[in-house]
Amino acid sequence: MTQTRPPLPRHEVGVDIGGTFTDVVCRSDTGEVRLVKIPTTRANPSAGVLHAVQHMAREWNVPPASIARFVHGTTVATNAVLERKGATIGIITTLGFRDTLEIGRQNRHAVYSVLLEPETPVFLAPGALRREVAGRISADGTELTALDEDAVRREVDALVAAGVRAIAVCFLFSYLNPSHELRAAEIIRAAHPSLMVSLSCEVDPAFREYERTCITAFDAYLKPVIDRYLEDMERDLESSGVGSKLQIMQSRGGVASSRIARRRPVRLFLSGPAAGVIGGSMAGSAAGFDDVITIDIGGTSADIALVSGGRPMIAAEGMLDGYAVRVPMVDVNAIGAGGGSIAWIDGAKSLRVGPASAGSEPGPACYARGGEQPTVTDASIVLGYLDPSYFAGGSFELQPELSRQAIERRIAIPLGLTVEQAALGIHRVVNANMAEGIRFVSVKRGIDPRRFGLVPLGGGGPVHATALARDLGMQKVIVPLHPGVLSASGLLAAPVEHEAAVAFHSNLEQATTEDLARAFAALDRQCAALMQVENIDPARVEVRYFADVCYVGQSHHIEVPVSMQHAAGEPADVIARVRAGFHEAHDRIYGHSAGGPMTFVNLRAVHQARVTDDRPLEGTYRPEAGDALKGRRPIMTERSGGFVQADVYERSRIVPGTSIAGPAIIEQADTTTVIEPGWTAQVDVGGNLVMTQGEPA
Repeated sequence: MTQTRPPLPRHEVGVDIGGTFTDVVCRSDTGEVRLVKIPTTRANPSAGVLHAVQHMAREWNVPPASIARFVHGTTVATNAVLERKGATIGIITTLGFRDTLEIGRQNRHAVYSVLLEPETPVFLAPGALRREVAGRISADGTELTALDEDAVRREVDALVAAGVRAIAVCFLFSYLNPSHELRAAEIIRAAHPSLMVSLSCEVDPAFREYERTCITAFDAYLKPVIDRYLEDMERDLESSGVGSKLQIMQSRGGVASSRIARRRPVRLFLSGPAAGVIGGSMAGSAAGFDDVITIDIGGTSADIALVSGGRPMIAAEGMLDGYAVRVPMVDVNAIGAGGGSIAWIDGAKSLRVGPASAGSEPGPACYARGGEQPTVTDASIVLGYLDPSYFAGGSFELQPELSRQAIERRIAIPLGLTVEQAALGIHRVVNANMAEGIRFVSVKRGIDPRRFGLVPLGGGGPVHATALARDLGMQKVIVPLHPGVLSASGLLAAPVEHEAAVAFHSNLEQATTEDLARAFAALDRQCAALMQVENIDPARVEVRYFADVCYVGQSHHIEVPVSMQHAAGEPADVIARVRAGFHEAHDRIYGHSAGGPMTFVNLRAVHQARVTDDRPLEGTYRPEAGDALKGRRPIMTERSGGFVQADVYERSRIVPGTSIAGPAIIEQADTTTVIEPGWTAQVDVGGNLVMTQGEPA
């Protein structure tokens, strides 16, 4: 009698490639969760995905064929811009508008600087690679002048001869009438089939010529790079035996198939940080906190975001390397502060930390890989926060004497301090930088951070959490079960999401419900087509609508949710609900609202589909057997002034309901949590560590 083998467990895998570590989370359909941090190969980040597959097969006995879902967060799009490693591109635009990209706006960030530097991304396409052709669409969308198709062919041929690999097409008023851009794309693809094309009517169909030209040029700049990167990754996964399709985290916080991501690469900015915010939001909600501020501290940067009502804040426009990029993204404030941030002394003999980072190669001095600059991690070693033999779960041992030498030579002696005083100074400076970053997403927007809980993520987040919360007057800190790899966990929690927008210029007094319904129906068709590519059942899709609204004559708009269904307690008229929503949002953001006429600017539809069930993201918390208290060691904090003895705990052994008073250290494979004096931590039933300033209630 033939014995039937039991089916292989189904696994879902999230891989987030950071500047220092590649984080991997693997969850089986039985709820078992495994995680690991692998040093990132800076020269070839995509190698981290293969290393992850190999590690899972070798160490966890997870066959590649059992991986049913593979989600990836990438920094390739962001790094291509930061490092100027995108493709050589050309821009074709309307006659007379060749220099739109270079002229930009009048806005200047350094208004008091004597030397003004250009704040437009001219590096994308210098003047010689920007061409113009005749053909004109009017401000009402009608054709004034036919497109000069011969000129399109001639200019494209010249650009190809100059070595461009992609072309951005941005014609005047194409967001109202895209016929000229669509025809130009047909001509380009017929003459040069291998040339990649980005159309502004597809990338960003909204008014403001500079912003639309800028984001379309970025899309073209990234398209060959992202296409090659994801194609190589798909091939590597297939050759490794992974049967699932590759999914990619988008900047708005939803995932999309690699096939769609390759068509819309500009939506991959801040892909990795977005995953961390999603993970932090879910961890906060699981612990009973829907209003949280997440701070993801890695080796290179600290990514800060605000979550209100369980939903991350979404920005219609972000900043990348000082340039405005008009693409919806999770509103993340990234600053150069992390474990690898280098401490240095400026010309005024003041201690500075960052933004330069030692990364993973050579890394902090304690890595013993050739790094000689003192970093935040070196300071953490000197202050007693980190166990040199248990860093990253003991995957490699740190050399504390090298940390002391680097801090003494570069910081302590020049400033006349002891090594310990210098190390504490490094922490105080980097904490001040991060606290200011938190104020940027809260206080500077009229939001009191004291009403929020702090969710620290990344390998360094829990090390700094209580010090940051104390500086900001925040009373609660929620440390998730696996904070060091929560970005990778966020990848598995994120929904499949697609968004479409259209310009909609109409005063609220003139617009009708029927006008809105027709526009949203067209956007729904676009999103539904993308969901069909993802093989998503339409019955599982949640649809939300938004409108960008401003006062007539106002330069900047506000996004307002639009409900096409009348709910109890709301105005019956859709337009009236939009008006009320705008007044409320304007008053919240600016402190006042007026009764003047308002106008629609853009409409937007967002389609979401959850692809995971309601199981807890981290799995069921079951503490391991054994004594959680591992010993004691001296630590120094700003509050203690000198070294004090701190109890050291193994987190995986702490039983729910346990209360731990600071000073204390809680260690785990992916991070270390520092509990300062005056703080008390309790472990809830889900394994979250909830820290409270003062005695627990």
